[in-house]
Amino acid sequence: MKKAQLVLVPSPGIGHLVSTIEFAKRLLDQDESFLVTVLVIKAPFAPDIDTSNQSKIATIDTRIKYITLPQATPPDLEFLRSPENYVSTFMEAHKPHIRDAVINQVMSNKSVPIVGLVVDLFCSSMIEVAKELGISSYVYFASGAAFLGLLLYLPTRQDQVEFKETDPDLTLPCFVNPVPARIMPSVLLKDGGYICFENHARRFKEAKGIIVNTFTELESHAVSSFSGKDTPPVYPVGPLLNINGQSLMGSNLEEHGKIMRWLDDQPEKSVVFLCFGSIGRFREAQVKEIALGLEQSGHRFLWSIRKPPPEGQLKLPSDYSSYEEVLPNGFLERTKNIGMVCGWTPQMQVLAHKAVAGFVSHCGWNSVLESLWHGVPVLTWPMYAEQQTNAFEMVKDLGLAVEMTLDYRMRSNDIVLADKIAESVKCVMEEDSEIRTKVNAMSEISRKAVMDGGSSFAAFGDLIENMLS
Repeated sequence: MKKAQLVLVPSPGIGHLVSTIEFAKRLLDQDESFLVTVLVIKAPFAPDIDTSNQSKIATIDTRIKYITLPQATPPDLEFLRSPENYVSTFMEAHKPHIRDAVINQVMSNKSVPIVGLVVDLFCSSMIEVAKELGISSYVYFASGAAFLGLLLYLPTRQDQVEFKETDPDLTLPCFVNPVPARIMPSVLLKDGGYICFENHARRFKEAKGIIVNTFTELESHAVSSFSGKDTPPVYPVGPLLNINGQSLMGSNLEEHGKIMRWLDDQPEKSVVFLCFGSIGRFREAQVKEIALGLEQSGHRFLWSIRKPPPEGQLKLPSDYSSYEEVLPNGFLERTKNIGMVCGWTPQMQVLAHKAVAGFVSHCGWNSVLESLWHGVPVLTWPMYAEQQTNAFEMVKDLGLAVEMTLDYRMRSNDIVLADKIAESVKCVMEEDSEIRTKVNAMSEISRKAVMDGGSSFAAFGDLIENMLS
């Protein structure tokens, strides 16, 4: 069997890293002829989490070779006015390390040719390294096709300046409905961030192909919008999910066991699950409104609360030592028979549990795909990154989620009030709603897409043929 080497360069964000590794695993499941190397970049923040990750990554799949790169000097904190620009600048500083690793640790195996350098959204500058070395480049896009279409639209705009929330609604080929400017990702509302993402999109067009973690049946409109344009071939190969694997965020087995035992004791489809990703957190005033809203709704709940890091520090949220410091007086006592408050949760396992019937989510793309896989309707509460457009697509274009808010931003002073939260929770927990029926149908479709004969399986076949050509 002829062998071929593939090098993957993910950015260090958990959602990007896990998704990229899942892509590598699925590729190897479908074609064993590949030798896959992942170049691991250490995060410029949360060194304790990062160190833990390094030891766990190598155990995920022994078919994959992992090379941890020396860390480049992080940019000055002035780049923090746009976190995305900060990360992109940090990734670009690793170009010499990427070049050295490819030349000295991958190309040294002269008997097996390298057929591709697969780079993450934030690592598009590595396409230049691929060109220098005479290697084909591919973009691995961990978000959805609609957001990809939005980015590819940026270089075509006549007014190449950041969006303003007061701009008129935008008609974009990748969305079914006109998109309100107020739900544009925060990065596109800032000068530094907008230019950064416009540059990424320009580089995408230099790649041999763009691999997207979605499936055609979910985003058929967005996927079809790429045909016949000056865009590399787009391969929808998802959903790529860490279904049975361990979390890279660390795990408190005792706490996780407690969560799963609590769910075991709840009636089937009776619990609303609230979880907001690895970065999501709320100010104390909003936490109190969520608590009051849950209490008013009368539904059982499992709520993951995370403590914000100190202002201005590049750290991830942590667990509270005592929830009483942010919750309303007496809340835990009043809800002890119907609710559980916890810290970090094993999200995939929770969504898979028969007791869970609704998911209040930040609408990160991995979370969207996980909820659909398990047939759990989402109540949208976007916070950062491209989550506002994800929420808009799910609610307005696809009818697969219930709207709580579409334009909330983690760093804003907006407050979603308890009455709105209670009303929305009741809505997402309706037993026979049209949305629940549609989500259950999409759950079956998502599972068929990755099976032999499914749309994503076929897209993987086309991608492999492109790589080996």
